[in-house]
Amino acid sequence: MNSSVSLRRAAAFFVLVLAAMGGIVPAQAEPVRIKDIGRLSGWRENALTGYGLVTGLAGTGDSPRNKTTRQSIANMLSRFDISASTDDIQSRNVAAVMITASLTPFARAGDMVDVTVTSIGDARSLVGGSLILAPLKGVDGRVYALAQGSVSVGGYKYDMNGTMQQKNHPTVGAVPGGATIEVGVADGVPDMPRKLTFVLAEPDFTTASRVARAINAAIGEDIADPRDAAGIDIRVPDRGGRRLGDFLAAVENAQVEPDRRAKVVINERTGTVVAGGDVRISRVAVSHGDLKVSINTEQTASQPVLVRQTGQDVRTVVVANSRVQAEEGAETGYIAPNNNTVADLVKALTRIKTNTRDIISVLRAVKAAGALHAELIVQ
Repeated sequence: MNSSVSLRRAAAFFVLVLAAMGGIVPAQAEPVRIKDIGRLSGWRENALTGYGLVTGLAGTGDSPRNKTTRQSIANMLSRFDISASTDDIQSRNVAAVMITASLTPFARAGDMVDVTVTSIGDARSLVGGSLILAPLKGVDGRVYALAQGSVSVGGYKYDMNGTMQQKNHPTVGAVPGGATIEVGVADGVPDMPRKLTFVLAEPDFTTASRVARAINAAIGEDIADPRDAAGIDIRVPDRGGRRLGDFLAAVENAQVEPDRRAKVVINERTGTVVAGGDVRISRVAVSHGDLKVSINTEQTASQPVLVRQTGQDVRTVVVANSRVQAEEGAETGYIAPNNNTVADLVKALTRIKTNTRDIISVLRAVKAAGALHAELIVQ
């Protein structure tokens, strides 16, 4: 019953808002650089992973039950000509971790990249720990970087005698600039390419056509043709091949107005609504009513009066008296005008202090009525 009342109240807000809204001019997309909406084919990051140990923890590392950590400590000590049995190793100040990083395009030997460290054992916290030198490998099994450094953790966890205080996830940390590239990426753009392919981050035929026209206008030649919704083939002219850097800079900085698909994203768990400012709402009729139901229950005791006899048949009885009242307000209707947008609707609803949950209910009702011309994504 509460959800029905909430939906009706949200519809009432919707009617009042649309009554004050007139014709709206669609929002114009702002020009952006081509480099901000895609990338050249072959330019991508490569994932690196590794295994290592974080030491120096204040008793918050892996417990002695974790045999993997104790074996890793023994293996590390053996490299320094120290022989130690796993049964003699205490691991409370050490944690076994997985290390991840990304090898950026055109990375060269000596470059520094950030790494993420995550506990894979039963460590309680990585605060104050340091990552011991560990290799990072690619999917081909080759070592591309070496990671080492102090772990920065954006949280904490302290517990004693059943009392615990925790903030964020203390078993995940980062080492800024903690990995040194040992092997650079060799397969970049060739020295004298004949043709390049620009790949859009969000495939769209309209945007691909606009990108091709923008590139041709920036270079002054007909060198770009859209292959499909995601790719634009770019023919490198002779003068561009001799100075490839300047040619690619001119292509990347060409201005284009990307075409945006109409989407409304709703997260019911957090109450978040994200929509493009030019998502249209057609002419729609909305009717609403306000139904209030109240149930009052009173507990009264029925006490025998002027009864002198006592026994199991003579006793006090508690009686529940319930009273149901239903009040239904007069229904009203309204036909919303054309040329309304989701941005205007949400702005007006916010102005009259409508909570996010009611705004979500209104948008879902408008979509169900077929008046919302956008893809409604509910997360």
